[in-house]
Amino acid sequence: MARQGGREDCELAILVGRDGGIHMLAASGWELEPLRLHHGAKAAYRITRNGGGVRLEARSAGEACLLQAKPAQPWRAALPDFPQYLTIQ
Repeated sequence: MARQGGREDCELAILVGRDGGIHMLAASGWELEPLRLHHGAKAAYRITRNGGGVRLEARSAGEACLLQAKPAQPWRAALPDFPQYLTIQ
């Protein structure tokens, strides 16, 4: 969904407080862990869309996770579907 959103690049942070409240804000200029600590959040997520790719970084005390989807390479669709091996006799 994030890859199909808009065409512009963006960077968004989602903070989950200790009370379960959710706070969304622009994340540019902050590293994720200092942002989480500054706001006293239990968990922090950064979603970055850049050049057609999407990156999700998640942080909580002592734990981190990173998911990344790179943009599709249009030239690959232009290649014919053929076996990637050669038979020698």
